[in-house]
Amino acid sequence: MLTEPRSGRLAAWGNALLAGLVSPDDAVLSIVGEDVVHRVEGLPGETAPVGLTLALGRLRSLGVTGLRVALPAPGHPLGLSGPPEFNARALEAEEAVVCHGAALGLVPEVYEAGPEGDVHVEVVWHCLAVREAPPADVPSLGEAERELAEALRDATEVLTRLDVAGSGPVAEAAIDAYRARAERGREVLAPGYPPRAVRVLELAQRVGLLVSLAYENGPGGAVSSGEMAARGEALRPVERTARRAQVAAYNAYVEERERGVR
Repeated sequence: MLTEPRSGRLAAWGNALLAGLVSPDDAVLSIVGEDVVHRVEGLPGETAPVGLTLALGRLRSLGVTGLRVALPAPGHPLGLSGPPEFNARALEAEEAVVCHGAALGLVPEVYEAGPEGDVHVEVVWHCLAVREAPPADVPSLGEAERELAEALRDATEVLTRLDVAGSGPVAEAAIDAYRARAERGREVLAPGYPPRAVRVLELAQRVGLLVSLAYENGPGGAVSSGEMAARGEALRPVERTARRAQVAAYNAYVEERERGVR
């Protein structure tokens, strides 16, 4: 969870574009990021993959008024609403975008080429039919913020006791790098998102960093099988909570529209 999911960028900047808050060029530039190019395949009315600018315009003409994020994991269809075919593809990719206003969803497929250090990344978004139903297990922003605080506190207690909380120079360097990146790009979400969504997403990313460091730094003091199991039990719900909070933050724009806030 150290990197922003592509579905998050597509939903956030796609929502800003649909709201008229950014230009198509700025939206596409932000969505593509460091990748070479993004295309959309299977879009209704198109027989071949098309660029993001045309795809976002076509989605608007099809009635799409907002974009939601799904970040599913095995046993946790977070943000999905079906059908099974779409859910399976989203689960394989570990992310997807679900359209609001039209029964369509987008799942990324990533293609990489080139030597290490000079890898070119192209992304094809597969446009598929979805079921129009409430997304699975997505909390409100308020719920997500409370859950993150509680999960972080509980996990920190367990991980500290097991000496796997992510201490030492490697962890400190990673945290410093994360903070520097966050300070460079203060626009965590696209224009139009409420401040609370930005706050929740930043906290979810910090929690995700803690989980990643705890996994990457090895067993630490958790040398027995029981302690190793305890570490896993502590990290799994925290990671799940952080993913739920990420989805809540990215989806906040559409949720506010549904409540008539906008």
